[in-house]
Amino acid sequence: MITNLAHACFHTRDLDAIVRYYSDGLGLPVAFEFRRDDGTRFGLYIRVGRRTFLEFFLGDVPSGGSAAFRHICLEVDDLAATVATLRERGIEVSDPVLGSDHSWQAWTADPDGNAIEFHQYTPESWQAPHLA
Repeated sequence: MITNLAHACFHTRDLDAIVRYYSDGLGLPVAFEFRRDDGTRFGLYIRVGRRTFLEFFLGDVPSGGSAAFRHICLEVDDLAATVATLRERGIEVSDPVLGSDHSWQAWTADPDGNAIEFHQYTPESWQAPHLA
């Protein structure tokens, strides 16, 4: 049945800003782009993991965000090193804190204001028994 999260889709005002943030800043590769017959780019996929992507299309971004959407969470292998690297690349990110689920977390936002959590599991993480 369901085996994985395939992608999450977002509208953005500026695809170039998305590439600068996610690809140049976070180090995630652009997998492919959507182009019209005249060659204009109107969307793209950013690869997050082996089988997971973020999808972006040009469009209106509502102010104040959606009441249902809170954030996306990206798993990292070394949160302290990730935070240091992101700061070296000019990305504002919070200091790491240990969350109530016993996982390390730090926070940032993309150019459209979407909240992003960076997450590092620990042996005590509540998620640990469920990880494959």
